[in-house]
Order: sequence, then structure tokens, then C-alpha cells
Amino acid sequence: RYSFENILGESLPIKDATQLAQKVAPTDATVLLLGETGTGKELLAEYIHKHSSRVDNPFVVINCASLPDQLIESELFGHEKGAFTDAKSTKQGLVEIAHGGTLFLDEIGELSLTLQPKLLRFRENGEYRRIGGITNLTSNVSVIGATNRNLLEEADNKNFRKDLLFRLNVITLTVPPLRDRREDIIILATHFLEVKSPIRSPKKLSPQSEELLQNYNFTGNIRELDHI
Repeated sequence: RYSFENILGESLPIKDATQLAQKVAPTDATVLLLGETGTGKELLAEYIHKHSSRVDNPFVVINCASLPDQLIESELFGHEKGAFTDAKSTKQGLVEIAHGGTLFLDEIGELSLTLQPKLLRFRENGEYRRIGGITNLTSNVSVIGATNRNLLEEADNKNFRKDLLFRLNVITLTVPPLRDRREDIIILATHFLEVKSPIRSPKKLSPQSEELLQNYNFTGNIRELDHI
């Protein structure tokens, strides 16, 4: 009775977030998810995808903070054979693989100023080039970005392009931290225990454990609760 499919909770903040996600999903508008690390931004992005007309097409994820510039560009847009030393064959990029579906750009605030214009061009007309290529290719994807940074401040500090921010920030959806949805802590903890426990001997929280969890601050949010 608490489930929004794969999003658990009965608190008002998470209900508000999922209800807005349901309204946004059919519009195909670009969505920017704001929230602290570990709040479940990727889960909400997948939720939007599943409620969109693109549900039967790929949901593709890239973490913009996990790779250096050249590798991120190659991951996003692909490369031609011989484009660089290790490019022994042509490689499709994620924008090509995600055609018809949704591309989720996690930690988009970490994207370098070198790559931001290329992403902006892609958002404006769906065009891109593989590294080493001379042909303009196109892909039709819905884009969802996520960040734990204040991109307006980053733009004012010249760390993020304002024109790209305006392209990404069509709909803003804030994912609440766990401390603002304490009614969901025990629901989530019980779920994690059920998932992690052997079927024949499921674990349950003691009243003392529940009290400790309810009073804990969870700076790492749901991810920290999962690990605990």
C-alpha cells in the first residue's frame, strides 16, 4: 500500500515528487532532478521513463562525474575507427543507443566546459558527431539531468553554461532528503531487510532499532540507510 511501483514511501514530500513526475512524464519535456547524493534521483528518472510514451525503448544512464572528458564524449557520442590510439572499431554512443528512449545524465553539474557546448548542440537539434567523424547524425531522446549542485550558482561562477542550463531546466523536480521524509525510514529499512535476508529467516527490526533509525540524521540519505 506504500508503493509507487519501485518508489517506496507514504510521506508528503515523496508523494508530491512522484505525482509531479507522473504529470511530467507524458509531456516529453526535459527534466532536471535536484537533490542530495543518495536520495534516489536515478530511481525517479526511471520512474518518469516508465510513465512516458518511451517506456518500450531504452533507458540509458551515464554518470558525468565518473569518467574523464574524452571518455565521456566517446561514451555519449561514440567514435569512428582510428579516431584515437585505442579506437580499433567504430563505437555507437549512448545518445545513439538511447534513440527513441530516455537518456539520464547523472551528476550533470560535473560536465566540463569543453563538453557542455556539444551537449547543448545535441539538445537544440538532436544532432551530434562521433569523435573522428565528419557526418552529422541525429537521435531522438528524452533527456533527464540530475545534480546535487546549485547550477544557477555554478552558471554565475562561469562553471556551467547558462544556455545549457536553460535547455535542461524546463521542468525542475526536487527529490527530498531522507530527513524530510522520516515517515518513510522504517518502510524503506523493512524493504531493504526483506531484500537482503534469506527467504527462510527474514530479519525484522526491533523497537530499539526503529527508534535509533528514526532519530538518525542520514547525511547519506537512502543509500546510507541501505548500507546500514
